[in-house]
Amino acid sequence: MKTQSPQTIYLKDYRPPQFLIETVDLHIDLAEEWTSVKAQLNFCRNPASNENSKTLVLNGQKMELLAVSLDTVELTQDQYQVDESHLTITDVPDNFVLSTEVRIQPQNNTELEGLYKSSKLFCTQCESEGFRKITYFLDRPDVMSLYSTTISADPQLYPVMLSNGNLRDSGKLTDGRHWVKWEDPFPKPAY
Repeated sequence: MKTQSPQTIYLKDYRPPQFLIETVDLHIDLAEEWTSVKAQLNFCRNPASNENSKTLVLNGQKMELLAVSLDTVELTQDQYQVDESHLTITDVPDNFVLSTEVRIQPQNNTELEGLYKSSKLFCTQCESEGFRKITYFLDRPDVMSLYSTTISADPQLYPVMLSNGNLRDSGKLTDGRHWVKWEDPFPKPAY
């Protein structure tokens, strides 16, 4: 249950995001105990922003951070900070690729936001701030990105795996699980 009320944001207080995410490549491995989410995000500085800070603050809740890398270099724990609602990385360049791996437990998500389990199905509800419960992200509606999503799971339990966009590929893994890859050709916010 939420204990904090949402904070009202007025138009007069609006500031464009300092960074944009051009492309998002997600790999979601659905499992009964833990779900692994690997995200590769291509960032660029937003030309509409007047801010010039080198600090990146991403939204994220109720997940375990396993790895984070900047332009393929794995960051050590002293190069970033994690609290219950953010991942903060200081000294980022203007253009970079951020890769993260997190673990989440959709079967324990009773808020019905982000990735959760309903009966025997995995479901998502990302509007308005649910995506931050799937992976670390600039979870705001003015960050428009192109998404590619690869989902893998046990074919006996989850024979159909859907995402937004167009089905691009599918196959079987060596461990017997199957996978699908979806690509959405139109920029969208995280919800």
